[in-house]
Formats: sequence, structure tokens, C-alpha cells
Amino acid sequence: MEQTTELFPKVFTWLFIGLLITFVSGYALYLNESLLFSLMSSMSTLLIIVIVELVIAFVLSARIQKMNPVTMKVLYVIYCLITGLTFSSIFIVYEMGSIISIFLITALIFAVLAIYGHRTHRDLTKFGTILIFTLLGILLAGIVNIFLQNSMLDLILTSLGVLIFMGYIAYDVQKIKTMVPYVGEEKAAVYGAFSLYLDFINLLIRLLQLFGKKND
Repeated sequence: MEQTTELFPKVFTWLFIGLLITFVSGYALYLNESLLFSLMSSMSTLLIIVIVELVIAFVLSARIQKMNPVTMKVLYVIYCLITGLTFSSIFIVYEMGSIISIFLITALIFAVLAIYGHRTHRDLTKFGTILIFTLLGILLAGIVNIFLQNSMLDLILTSLGVLIFMGYIAYDVQKIKTMVPYVGEEKAAVYGAFSLYLDFINLLIRLLQLFGKKND
């Protein structure tokens, strides 16, 4: 118990740092219209950003046991900063008041599910396979829907995405507690924050897609 009591303040500190970096960098880019337009209009730049994000996510997952904690922190910060570049688009699409409201709702949902994941005695690891395959199914269906342009299917996939990432929050919080014996508290805290960061951002984006008020 003492171990997880010391672990989770570190996890949520790094999560807060990551979200702050993403929002600040995203909003700063939004204020620079010329730079924002150059970024959003360049498919090659956007592709590079996606590739870099995928590489960092893969390296953090595959090399966690051998990687230096400082390297993990640097990669995590870089990932959050790069994500902020694409995240800037939400400030164009949605009203600021709506973004703030949905962010607070996301934070509340996140807090409830994180507490559940931390306190429940139910083994959530058995849901990991269900979550990953359902998420892959949603992603594949989303790619197909790029060509179909079916609004109802898009609504269904977005709603399912909300449920999937809600499940991932509880699942990842419980998973973090099991990592310490294998990778140590410091690396477990950073990787745990990275996992929860992805859950939070993905949940926020899907809630915005469902309930966000768009700019005129």
C-alpha cells in the first residue's frame, strides 16, 4: 500500500505536466495563424508528426525495462509537445467555452474511473484483450468510413470510443500498480502517466466530437 501511495502522486504529477505541455503548445500555435496554417496544410509535416508519435509510443513500450528514467521523461515530454501541434486544431473547430466545459467533464469522468481502478479488488486485466481488439475494430471501421462518409456510423464509432477509453482509464490505473516490481517506481510513474495521458486525450477528443459546440 505504501508503494502505491508514493507511486500515484508521481503518476498524476507527470500526467498534469503532459496535459499542460499539450494545451499550452497547442494554444500557442493556434495564436500563430501563419505557422498554424503552414502546419495544417502540409500533409508531409502531419505525416512526420504521426510517425514520430508512433515511434515514441513503441519505444516507450518496448524498451521500458532497459531505458534510463531520464530518457523516458524526455521522450514523454517530446510526445506531449508534438501532440500539442495537432491538438491546436481543436481551438479552431470548437468554442473556447465548450473546450473548457468538456475538459472539466473529462477530468471528472477520469477521476471517478481512476479511483475505481485504484480501489477495486476486481481483476481488470482480463478486459485488456477485449479493449485492444475493440479499439482496433473501431480504428479499422473509422478508416473505412473515411470513404463511406456515413454520419451515423461515425456517431456510433465515436460513442464506442468514449466507452473504450473510459474502460482503459480504470484498466491502466490498475495495471500501473503491477509494474513497479518489474521496472521500478520512477519508470512506472512516467509510463503510467503516458498511458493515462493517451486515455485522457482520446476521451476528451471524442467527447468534443459528440458534445462540443463548434465555432460559426
